[in-house]
Amino acid sequence: MDGAKTDVEDRLLGGATYRSLGEQQLSPAEERFERGRRTVGLFLAPAITLLFLALPLSIPPSQQVLGGVLLGVIVLWITEAVPIPIGGLIGVGLIVVFGVAEAADVLAPFGSSTVFTFIGAFILAQAMLKHGLARRFAFRILSLPGVGRSTSRVIIAFGVVTALLSAFVSNTATVAMLLPTALGILSVIAKLLQDRGLVEPGFDPTRLRVGAALMLMLAYGASVGGLLTPVGSPPNLIGRGLIEEATGERISFAQWMAVAAPICLVMFAVLAIVLLLLNKPEIRRIEGVAEYVAAERAKLGKLSVAERNTLIAFVVTVTFWIVPGIVAVIAGTDSAVYDTVSARLNEGVVAVLGASLLFLLPVSWRQREYTLNWSDAARIDWGTIVLFGTGIIFGSLLADTGLAETIGTSSADALGLGSTFAITAFAVVLAIVVSETTSNTASAAVVVPIIIPIAVAAGINPLVPALAATFAASFGFMLPVSTPQNAVVYGSGVVPITTMIRSGVSFDVLGAIVILLLLPLMVAAVGLG
Repeated sequence: MDGAKTDVEDRLLGGATYRSLGEQQLSPAEERFERGRRTVGLFLAPAITLLFLALPLSIPPSQQVLGGVLLGVIVLWITEAVPIPIGGLIGVGLIVVFGVAEAADVLAPFGSSTVFTFIGAFILAQAMLKHGLARRFAFRILSLPGVGRSTSRVIIAFGVVTALLSAFVSNTATVAMLLPTALGILSVIAKLLQDRGLVEPGFDPTRLRVGAALMLMLAYGASVGGLLTPVGSPPNLIGRGLIEEATGERISFAQWMAVAAPICLVMFAVLAIVLLLLNKPEIRRIEGVAEYVAAERAKLGKLSVAERNTLIAFVVTVTFWIVPGIVAVIAGTDSAVYDTVSARLNEGVVAVLGASLLFLLPVSWRQREYTLNWSDAARIDWGTIVLFGTGIIFGSLLADTGLAETIGTSSADALGLGSTFAITAFAVVLAIVVSETTSNTASAAVVVPIIIPIAVAAGINPLVPALAATFAASFGFMLPVSTPQNAVVYGSGVVPITTMIRSGVSFDVLGAIVILLLLPLMVAAVGLG
């Protein structure tokens, strides 16, 4: 039996390790599709831009130039003919070259507070991953009494771990970090099935339904958990920044969590039900997973100095992010105390100060070794930060040139969108469709600037429709190319493409319904809008 166990583990752990999207083995058909998509985008983007500029439109020249450049950038984002952040930078450069606005005005959004929130949050997440604090947290949840005795509980617990970590750590990084643990647990379950004679000799452990459920919970749980906080996923900060830019209404960290928490809770419950029904585990009661988790926890040992320092920086940052919201509840948003506290504890400033603690808290004072060094910080996702900046730039220019109002008025008339519900439903569907074909980040950058002017033109507060588009942009559950975390679990070889599509479609539809029903209620309850 030991030999059989080794064979199962080798097939699961040896051949299915984490690979980034660019490193994954694609089938010939997938390679042809990806190559064709990029090639088409390379020629289609400038063609669409030039065609739009040549149209005899009765709008100001600045609006027409901005519209043509933005259409070309959207094509580059969707087809990924060039890296997504570069597509945005190309557009920004053309805006200045074509004289739509002065360079200083165009580039001003790169100094946005939200950019610094991104930078600080990414550095904190980098420390959690480097020093193993996130992995320790995962094993702590999985070791809770009774969790390791049931396949359903293990899958749900794994989803809880993923969702909570993804609220503060990159969705993709969370999935990549937890993937080896998930495969280790699957190897234990596969061995148990073989020992009990519940599978044929020589079975393929990568084709177990329980494995598909576990892996999809890992990917989808990250997307759901990423909605919980403004820093949980790039689309959140992009959407919030665009909303604040358009409405002038600030959405605090605490307000965001108050709106998102019930939605995330319901969506997670729906996710668990859908995955366990569509991918019913081959066995209900299991033995050995609890022992595996205990052994892995033992290997981690006691909390290291670096982990303790990371925890201190994390707790300090989150505490000061939430303080303005607590003050608002106690003193009210109209009070002088709230104005002072929220201005001083700006989220971007708190984020960079919290991240700075990682370079001040020593691991070894004698050797002047600190929790992080700059080479660690340099590894954060600077591309997403650049993309965010370019997205905010286009959002600002849409408003400044009047193109947003033009788009909104014409779209509202053409589509007959005159109510909050109709515009919100359109926003959700559009964001989900776009996110299935391109990154969630690009989806938010594309869809939210479209929805805001449509709502304004219809005489409706754009907060709810734009926030719905922001939430829906984090969807994209059908295909490996929809999100990086989908690509990670698909690359494990455990999830067949048909299984991902079937589960993803179900969750897309149910998740859209949850957003449409709950979001307006939570926005009203929190007092936004």
